Amino acid sequence: MNKAILLLTACTGFTHTSEVVAQKQKPNIVLIITDQQRADLCGREGFPLPVTPYADSLASKYAWFNKAYTAAPASAPARCSLLTGRFPSATHVRTNHNIPDVYYEKDMLDMFKESGYRTALVGKNHTYRKGNTEFDYFVGYGHRGKDKPETNDEKAFARFLNKEVPGHYLKPAPFSVEQQQPYQIVSYALDWIQQQKDSPFFIQVSIPEPHTPSQVCDPYFSMFPPENLPPLLTSRKDLEKKGDKYVALAALEDKACPDLQQQIPQLRSIYLGMVRMIDDQIKRLMEGIKSCGQDENTLFIILSDHGDYCGEYGLIRKGAGVAESLTRIPMIWAGYGIKPQSKPMDACVSIVDIFPTLCSVVGAEIPVGVQGRSLWPMLKGEDYPCEEFSSIVVEQGYGGEDFTLEEPLTFEESGSCRTDVEGSFDGLNPWTQSGSLRMIRKGDWKLVMDNNGRGELYNLKADPSEINNLFDNKKNLSEQVDLLKDMITWNIRLQDPLPIPRSRYPFKQNPYNYHKNIYHE
Repeated sequence: MNKAILLLTACTGFTHTSEVVAQKQKPNIVLIITDQQRADLCGREGFPLPVTPYADSLASKYAWFNKAYTAAPASAPARCSLLTGRFPSATHVRTNHNIPDVYYEKDMLDMFKESGYRTALVGKNHTYRKGNTEFDYFVGYGHRGKDKPETNDEKAFARFLNKEVPGHYLKPAPFSVEQQQPYQIVSYALDWIQQQKDSPFFIQVSIPEPHTPSQVCDPYFSMFPPENLPPLLTSRKDLEKKGDKYVALAALEDKACPDLQQQIPQLRSIYLGMVRMIDDQIKRLMEGIKSCGQDENTLFIILSDHGDYCGEYGLIRKGAGVAESLTRIPMIWAGYGIKPQSKPMDACVSIVDIFPTLCSVVGAEIPVGVQGRSLWPMLKGEDYPCEEFSSIVVEQGYGGEDFTLEEPLTFEESGSCRTDVEGSFDGLNPWTQSGSLRMIRKGDWKLVMDNNGRGELYNLKADPSEINNLFDNKKNLSEQVDLLKDMITWNIRLQDPLPIPRSRYPFKQNPYNYHKNIYHE
């Protein structure tokens, strides 16, 4: 234990230090992450179709969060935040094009290696880590197939994804479930897990779906017919209320997909089919781990990096703003050490909280510079400072002035779409990602502020689709002031402490990275 932690213990009376000393028997860690999976399309949140029955059963048996958020609604920023426990403003990875700029002192992979773990990544990486040299085992997949296709099936499936599915494939995919990527990824993961005997292991099972390209085979293609889906609560009629970035994204989507509005019902059906296919493969993975006797000492985490409009506001995929459909993520903790909870955990949490939590699980100190907080006490059913988890923030944007549709730059010139290939567009582009946004969630309320001082205030219980902006409404000024106070506090709190002073000044850090003492609130 370093001097800074000893100092904190002496000053605060914090006596629960068992999590920051070495443990004799470290648990295995299985981190299952999907790409672009919404939080609310599941039975545990009231969705009326059986899209995630297995994940729902785990949630009811163990613990889950219904106020879990990404750090930013884009893959690379979110995944770099997952590994480092730092928000994009600290990692400097604010877009998918800034991965080499990452800034941190010690990350999750470092921690596991120092703690004696064997490490593996199977599936999508999309971070600064080099899978083939920095993990003990790596099999890479992307959205267009396996990194290095070897078998005839892998090569055929990659050709299909690259040549026939620029954006979406509106028929049953001509490949079996066993040829789809989720199945293949789980197979590779199980092969490696079954070989682990003497050392604890960490494996990230990273499934590239339900991200674009949107395609799925039967029986999943036909499992949720468009005519049986619940109606959407929003449409293109609501875009003006959502602002210019949403309008620009709609213009881009219409240019790349002229028939999009007619296709949305089928695309929703395919999306749900992809999520159900993943759920079945998660079940296969966990049952396979149980069959080889590795489940009792294993902690499982299931989450996604961010969400998807999936038809909300007449849009698909992701891009503009920080709507709940993009920012709120599924998060389930199961297995080793988890105290079963009858209801969702009453805490606002983030993808950045996973790394510090795993530090507590393993018995490692949370590295300096980590901004997330350990969830381990609450997951074990112990006391924790509730106020610490009363709110959470999300970041979005790479800065500068907002791009508008009046710019001389065109969608095609920016590389945002190809009009010669229907469905080929990138929702993450100068029009949707320029400028900066900050979002805060607290209780039923949500506040968004941008770099031009424009605000949005929503009561998510009364207005889950975030259409009725209550910002500066006299009736809600007390909620607005409270959220602004919390947002400012978060903004100050997230000023990066790295590098810490080189001499004389000791650095004080709570063992769980709380900013409010658990015993002296």
